[in-house]
Amino acid sequence: MKKNLLLLCAVLLVLGCCLPPAGYYIAGSLLSSPAGTAPSSSPGSEPEPGGLDGLTLEGETDPLPAEEVLLWDEAAGSTFTLSVREYLIGAVASEMPVSWPDEALKAQAVASHSYLLYCRDHRSTEENGGAWLSVDPARRQGCLTDPVLRSYWGTAYEQNYARLSALVDQVADALLLYDGAPAAACYHAISCGRTEASEEVWESALPYLRSVESPWDRSAEGYEVTVELTEAQVSAALAEGLGLQTGDTPPDSWFSSPSLTDAGYVSSLTVCGQPVRGTTLRQVLGLRSSCFSIQYQGGSFAVTTQGYGHGVGLSQWGAKGMAEEGQSYQQILAHYFPGSTLQE
Repeated sequence: MKKNLLLLCAVLLVLGCCLPPAGYYIAGSLLSSPAGTAPSSSPGSEPEPGGLDGLTLEGETDPLPAEEVLLWDEAAGSTFTLSVREYLIGAVASEMPVSWPDEALKAQAVASHSYLLYCRDHRSTEENGGAWLSVDPARRQGCLTDPVLRSYWGTAYEQNYARLSALVDQVADALLLYDGAPAAACYHAISCGRTEASEEVWESALPYLRSVESPWDRSAEGYEVTVELTEAQVSAALAEGLGLQTGDTPPDSWFSSPSLTDAGYVSSLTVCGQPVRGTTLRQVLGLRSSCFSIQYQGGSFAVTTQGYGHGVGLSQWGAKGMAEEGQSYQQILAHYFPGSTLQE
């Protein structure tokens, strides 16, 4: 299982470097977007925050919070440390606008904390200096350090930092556990209206990462996006990412009708006569989500996606919607991580 996860992670890294991102990525990553849009992962460029790529499911675990967090800085190519509090403030700031409801921000803080400790317990100690997570503060991905926050928030730094740090302090001791160990509390920006089960994305079934309804996402900004790709773009992507040659095959027959998962994401489809997983094609074409449809017309492909991110675990826009309805962070986490235990 570890070998398969590490191989998948390596494949995603290679494909991400070869293809331009699509959807929000064409317009600019949400991670670098202004307040009012939900920052999240960049699936066309790197393994997504809040995912299981590169992690094992076995290993010793420790449910107790750590005093310091060891991180790998992608841009600098070296490790650095932050206190848990500094990490959580920076992680939440990178994942949600500080203007979002208190309970959504607190739910994100607990998910980030739990996921961090899960990664600590399941990381490879031989890679990236034994760091628990890879982040890129300079590109505002994964965790924002204080200098980046000062630059990003500008004159609003003091106000924003005070608000966010106060919320983080309220849930500093809260963790999501499963069988007494930190849970892999994955998160993403927008689901397709229902979250995805973990095994549909990473082939690893975790009992608290089940598919649940998330109707709030359908009203999210950018829930459905259509992009157009030329024949040449798609042909090159299939050749480079999958080793498939389109040759003289008519473009309107390159893609079959897909089979769907129970949650409505593409499970698999036939591409130029070869079976391909929906999550793989998502990476190859740089799509926002694996909930997609492809139509060929007029010499180009119209690709429509619903949602943004891998779809597993906490939906950030769903958390926003629940919080706006008056639901607590405890209720948000219980909804998106059924069967987990919240330790406060």
